[in-house]
Amino acid sequence: MKSKMKFLSMKFLGALLLAMFVFAIGCSKDDDPADNDFFVGTYNGTITFNDGTQTTTDEDGRVTVVKVGDTYTFDFGTGIPNITGVKFEKKDDNTYVSIGSGITGITITASTLKMLVSNSSGTWTADCTR
Repeated sequence: MKSKMKFLSMKFLGALLLAMFVFAIGCSKDDDPADNDFFVGTYNGTITFNDGTQTTTDEDGRVTVVKVGDTYTFDFGTGIPNITGVKFEKKDDNTYVSIGSGITGITITASTLKMLVSNSSGTWTADCTR
């Protein structure tokens, strides 16, 4: 009788552990995509920069998005100055738009980057995908 009770206890404990594991896996899929930095990475496409006197265009350009703390940096390479200190707010499902002084005009998803940013340093544009 004791071995049967022990068997049932072990079976119940195993089922309980399995249920906890499945619950933990299911909950991890519900978190906010911004917390996972789903748009961090490299986008490719046409990028331009105008500093007021000269325009630099790269039709095969790349923009690398990097998270630094709670802000983002856009690294253009190809001699175009980086944009730093960008914050985002969620617009709708998986689309984010930049907020803040002098750096509005960036819309980003996991697969596209659209940009028209103009401030005292110049004007950046990007039409990129990944």
